[in-house]
Amino acid sequence: MNARTQNSPDSDPRSAAQAEIRDLRQRISALSEDSLDLILTGARSHYAWTDRPVSEAQLRRLYDITRQGATSMNSSPARFVFVTSEAGKQKLKPALKPKNVDKVLSAPVTVIIAEDLAFWERLDFLFPHEDRKPLFRGKPDYIRETAARNATLQGAWMMIAARAMGLDCGPMSGFDNAAVDEAYFAGTNLRSNFLLNIGYADETAIFPKLPRLPFEEACSFA
Repeated sequence: MNARTQNSPDSDPRSAAQAEIRDLRQRISALSEDSLDLILTGARSHYAWTDRPVSEAQLRRLYDITRQGATSMNSSPARFVFVTSEAGKQKLKPALKPKNVDKVLSAPVTVIIAEDLAFWERLDFLFPHEDRKPLFRGKPDYIRETAARNATLQGAWMMIAARAMGLDCGPMSGFDNAAVDEAYFAGTNLRSNFLLNIGYADETAIFPKLPRLPFEEACSFA
């Protein structure tokens, strides 16, 4: 029996949350090496795709996992457009760099990961225990900075979630953001951040993994 069932609806919410995380740590303390390989250490960005479809149910599950990832003040500024139709792909095509056209057109799903510049207006729901709206009201630079950082983070959560579900990913920044915004978000508060192709990869397009910086070059202690 886990913490969700052990704690009645009348339990103190904070105590219930603490019990839930203790229960989680008792059930699983760390991922296996195979699991780490699947989501990060052995994972690859993909550029070619099989015709195996990705269902709406899978995409709904993908978002349900992604939305649990941490963001500043639980601000959750990312908005996700799942481009799955031929019409949607053709609408996206003019914004792509030539080398990226086939990657997008062949992918079962291309996600436009965008940020909502009006995200802070939902903080009464997302951060109900304290009024954080005044921190953002009338501060466009702070709004853009917070939105961009946290929407990018949510895009990374989505990549990890997709890989954990057995899907493959191909993140992409080779496109014209202004053109995507005009095609998809004109007249709204949304701005595109990056694209993410999702599906089941055709591994024949894979080449050797590129090097990463060693600890001594990328890390330090203070």
